[in-house]
Amino acid sequence: MPELPEVETVCRGLAPHLEGRVLARVAAHRADLRVPFPPRFAERLTGRRVAAVRRRAKYMLVHLDDGTVLIVHLGMSGRMLIDTGGPGEPGRHDHVVFVTDAGTAVTFNDARRFGLMDLTTEQSLGEHPLLARLGPEPLGNGFSGPVLAERLAGRMTPIKAALLDQSVVAGLGNIYVAEALFEARLSPKRMAATVSGARAERLAGAVRAVLARAIAAGGSSLRDYRQASGELGYFQHQFAVYDREGEPCPGCTCDVARTGGVHRIVQAGRSTFYCPQRQR
Repeated sequence: MPELPEVETVCRGLAPHLEGRVLARVAAHRADLRVPFPPRFAERLTGRRVAAVRRRAKYMLVHLDDGTVLIVHLGMSGRMLIDTGGPGEPGRHDHVVFVTDAGTAVTFNDARRFGLMDLTTEQSLGEHPLLARLGPEPLGNGFSGPVLAERLAGRMTPIKAALLDQSVVAGLGNIYVAEALFEARLSPKRMAATVSGARAERLAGAVRAVLARAIAAGGSSLRDYRQASGELGYFQHQFAVYDREGEPCPGCTCDVARTGGVHRIVQAGRSTFYCPQRQR
């Protein structure tokens, strides 16, 4: 599933083509994705001017000139693809097409249909069920070591699981939690409540740094993810531990033949990759 860097990359790719443009035509080629589209979905978007394209956690937010906000989640395989030549014949998995007054087509393609789209308003955005319980944005000014420590206090669950809880920190997923914990030199098995003080400062800094590098690389393309331009992301080539079971981690001086290199364990049904020599 696309995580924060992938969604941020898609938003940045869409913004130059959507912001300031009128949605001259919107076509929904089915009645639902993961959930049904809102009533009069295409009609309510058609003719509206896009004021801004933003992100909250793993959600894209398209703000319109009448105060409406389009919420988009890419699901497991969703893509937002740009064609400046205009719309062609829709493919089997091209479920929604937005055509601007400049003739650019933005197509939502989703083979598995785990994505979703909903409409709300600026006034109700923070209360929307998808967004109401989200924690702080890890790249925002409201995220720091002390803030993270406060949100982890008393949590007797592994730090890996705590960071995947979107009410603790918004937007993190399996890949970037593994990479951030490696950079912070913290074991994914460590109890979340013990991450305070200097540990929390290290972890907050590592989360920010890993996310920033991933965004600069266009995100990670492992299966379905593509940037809005259709290009792959490239951060997968920088992974320190994720999906590198048995390999040495960067800067590690341990004997891989003896230690086994990067370890893989399963936590709450998800694969966790880490270096037990470096992460405590």
